[in-house]
Amino acid sequence: MLWCRFPLVLLTEQKPWCRVGVLFGLFFLFSFFFFSSHVCGRNISYFYNKRSEDELSMQGLKLFEGDIILPLERNALRNSSYRWKFPIPYILADSLDLNAKGVILQAFEMFRLKSCVDFKPYEGEPTYLKFEKLDGCWSSVGDLQSGQTVSIGERCDYKAIVEHELLHALGFYHEQSRTDRDDYVQIWWDEIIEGMIFLDDLNTPYDYESVLHYGPYSFNINSNVPSITTKIPEFNEIIGQRLDFSRIDLLKLNRMYNCTSSLTFLDQCSFEYINICGMVQSRQDGARWDHTLGKPGDEDHTLVGSCAGYFMHLDTKSGHAGQSALLESRILYPRKKEKCLQFFYRLNGSPQDKLVIWVKKDDGTGNVRRMEKLHTITADGEHHWKLASIPFSVQHKFRYGFQGIRGDPAKSAGGIAIDDTSLTETNCPTNVWHIRNFTSLFNSTSKGDYVTSPVFYSSEGYAFALQLYPHGRSSSPYTNYMGITFHLCSSPNDGLLEWPAGHRQVVLSVLDQDPDVIHRMSLSLSFTTDPNQLVYGKNDTLQWDKPSITGNFSSSCNCYISPGVGWNTFLTHRELHWKKFLKNDGLFIFADFEGRTMCSRSALPKAAGKGTREKKSCLVQRAAGQAGIPLSRPKQRDRACPSSVTATFQMAVFILPHVRCPKMNFLDSFEGVI
Repeated sequence: MLWCRFPLVLLTEQKPWCRVGVLFGLFFLFSFFFFSSHVCGRNISYFYNKRSEDELSMQGLKLFEGDIILPLERNALRNSSYRWKFPIPYILADSLDLNAKGVILQAFEMFRLKSCVDFKPYEGEPTYLKFEKLDGCWSSVGDLQSGQTVSIGERCDYKAIVEHELLHALGFYHEQSRTDRDDYVQIWWDEIIEGMIFLDDLNTPYDYESVLHYGPYSFNINSNVPSITTKIPEFNEIIGQRLDFSRIDLLKLNRMYNCTSSLTFLDQCSFEYINICGMVQSRQDGARWDHTLGKPGDEDHTLVGSCAGYFMHLDTKSGHAGQSALLESRILYPRKKEKCLQFFYRLNGSPQDKLVIWVKKDDGTGNVRRMEKLHTITADGEHHWKLASIPFSVQHKFRYGFQGIRGDPAKSAGGIAIDDTSLTETNCPTNVWHIRNFTSLFNSTSKGDYVTSPVFYSSEGYAFALQLYPHGRSSSPYTNYMGITFHLCSSPNDGLLEWPAGHRQVVLSVLDQDPDVIHRMSLSLSFTTDPNQLVYGKNDTLQWDKPSITGNFSSSCNCYISPGVGWNTFLTHRELHWKKFLKNDGLFIFADFEGRTMCSRSALPKAAGKGTREKKSCLVQRAAGQAGIPLSRPKQRDRACPSSVTATFQMAVFILPHVRCPKMNFLDSFEGVI
């Protein structure tokens, strides 16, 4: 072939410059092909999104490790010029699903609570994040300083996936891309589709729990063979978690951006130290809160008897009826108006004992002395730890306080206890389901058995209930998972409400009871009701119509209950004990069903010679006065996908593997009712 012989002809030329030029050219070509296909002896492939030119409108960028848009020759972790300035402007594009918009705002709140990272609606800035519904879940790494896209595509609308992509945008690559990763995980190169890159670790330990770590079956060729395994086998079921940021995720994020405090975290105390977090009290009323060491039968909430822990206790067996003690926080300086005070309490004294929550505000002269009562808790005969969530608003410096009031000392067998307090500038959960003695419930039930929550009410007046399956629904193909379903209930309000109840977000969260609110990794899932959705198996009945039309009557609530919609893979049995979901053998589930008003400026920067194109993208105009959205997240499932699904993703590797398997928390509609 002439093209193959041509270099040989040139090499036989008598002119030295010709021979040198040919040899240099051959060396360059050989080096290019060798180094582009092998790095450190590993075969590394960069896969291009075949539709990237049309769908991403981003030329010269690569899709790397499945969800990263990677420009050539840059490393955001090492180059500070790719760090963002806060707050980061954002745009919520009209293409986003309704639920995705709510989930993105939830993820923003997690960054504000756990770091100094902040976001603001776009107002014409040169650099910004534009969230769109494109193919899959992906992001660029670092601030490109010219505006960039974050894709929250089909089945990407989970809090932890949005957190994952935002961490990329903030400058982080995947955890298994670290230089020291071979000490901790085994990458099975023969089973993997895509390669890795080596990066700075910010002087932190390898993090199996990172929300940026892939699971065992990520990008695997064979659906039954893992592509990543851990050197410590116990972590094979941990990697790929999609609950929330890990402790080391937050450590790295706060180190990179020099965060010294959170934006929405104000105070917390587990009372483990004698200074009781700077709280103060006086003895003006003859009683006193005592810093008390727990003991068997009278454990604190923080450590739950695993070792001795402290809590605050007011003895109501002694003294006189009506005596009280006030325990006040240090003076706090708010940034935002909304507050949420959460704490655990226990009343095991007289039935007349009371716990009153106060806020002491600036009186206008600079003195914090104007008292305002927030809430009163009375004894109910139950002697276990309970959770209280108290919302309030204050814009100037203040204290919060706990007033314990003795009832009848002659009838008291104990007193009033508080532990694990936290104060954040976030929104409190509106409905809390406390499932006690969960271990007994778990051991006495089998697949298909369920427990029903009390009837809750949304701020608009819709009644609803939850149905929890400790071992999953009988029709579920999965094992070792809990299932949960959401049901509308009939109530006297139904004649005043809008039906079908569409465009409202359902948010279900299982509380991680870690006393450190910043390091909680609570499970949250959400979906938004579709007004046109039909009841499963019925072509003439709308799912979100009145429960008296869609459901059956239940004597347990003396109401009609609609068919359920929920998840077959709500929470794994392993996760119950991995984090502090179970404490004092109690499980807390938060439930919200609210319409949202979320209008976001959707604008593009000015093009040359043209004005700014701008419009507003609104979710739904509902629930005036309802504050915010609680937590929400997806679950990474690490079993293999069916071969047909795997084959699809071999052709479309740009889709993030977090969402490729049906074993994730995909929403299910069920024909059964409670």
